[in-house]
Amino acid sequence: MNKENLNQGTLNTKQHFEILDGLRGIAALAVVIFHFMEWIFTDINKNIIGHGFLAVDFFFCLSGFVIGYAYDDRIRGMGTGTFFKLRLIRLHPLVVLGSVLGLLALLLDPFASPITYNAGKLFLLFVCSAFLIPFPVMEDRAFNLFGLNAPSWSLFYEYVANLFYALILYRLGRRSLTVLTILAAIGICLVSYRAGNLLGGWSKDTFLDGGARVAYSFLAGLLLYRSNWIIKNRLGFAGLGILLFLAFLLPGSKWNWLTEALVVLFYFPLLVSLGAGSSLSPQWKKVCRFSGNISYPLYMTHYAVLWIFGNYFTSKKPQLSELPYIIIPSIIVLVVFAYLVMKFYDIPVRRYLRKKISRNKSIPPINLNGSR
Repeated sequence: MNKENLNQGTLNTKQHFEILDGLRGIAALAVVIFHFMEWIFTDINKNIIGHGFLAVDFFFCLSGFVIGYAYDDRIRGMGTGTFFKLRLIRLHPLVVLGSVLGLLALLLDPFASPITYNAGKLFLLFVCSAFLIPFPVMEDRAFNLFGLNAPSWSLFYEYVANLFYALILYRLGRRSLTVLTILAAIGICLVSYRAGNLLGGWSKDTFLDGGARVAYSFLAGLLLYRSNWIIKNRLGFAGLGILLFLAFLLPGSKWNWLTEALVVLFYFPLLVSLGAGSSLSPQWKKVCRFSGNISYPLYMTHYAVLWIFGNYFTSKKPQLSELPYIIIPSIIVLVVFAYLVMKFYDIPVRRYLRKKISRNKSIPPINLNGSR
């Protein structure tokens, strides 16, 4: 066996953290539920899942860990260009689809007010959304960075984190990485104290808050991997899933600035360490894989439906007793749709794009599961 084949075999046999993928699915589901509920309870302190937005910080922490694990030992060999190609293949097909769905929802929403945007502005909104260029001009959508698909704000920052990783972070030793993580932790505390929470990052007025959120959590995840802080345990997917979801059910109070910071600074990194160190029992394997597989498609395709629901809720003013019969079936449909998107769009498109660059033999095998 030559050296090239040996390297390829090593890549194929590298351990995969299926529990972490499964936890990502739980976090994505929490985001969907939170987005439904925030239309009903605009005060997050009255929302039973009022801290569901912290799932994004968990995503960032998980991403730092997974990126370090997947690329620390191979980015020098593949080069930054190949790294960026692989990240684009992994992430961008769903960025584009989310933009398409958002545009269709804007044009076809039966509960929305008449569209006031001309064709030129709609085109510009779509292009900026599809290419992840922040364009917070939609006043009727609270000046979201990406009015057609609000969750894309976190993908923008995911790309920023990946850029810093490929240009700087992969070269740093553990000591330098620790210093940066501590500085980012101070930034998180300042943002949380100033704003009163960690809800920002998605809008024109809170743009910089998103930078603080991704900086700490991505660096913390990367530091976890570099330091090998993996805690062996028997909690399994079910136990860790419950612990993760409890963070999103954290009661709101005047102390949100403190409790949210503590969750992001310590609790989420702890869960990532436990998830990497726990074993997956056979009865949970399929559930965990399914959860991981649909996590990213669910996250990137659900918000078109949320705008329609929001316009329905504000225009028709349904009774609270009616809403479970709308929200629960909607979530089920969104999960099924996410699975179909994964199976018939995301994987085929990524497989096609992977083949287009497969002539470069330093490129590792593409991961077609739910990992971001």
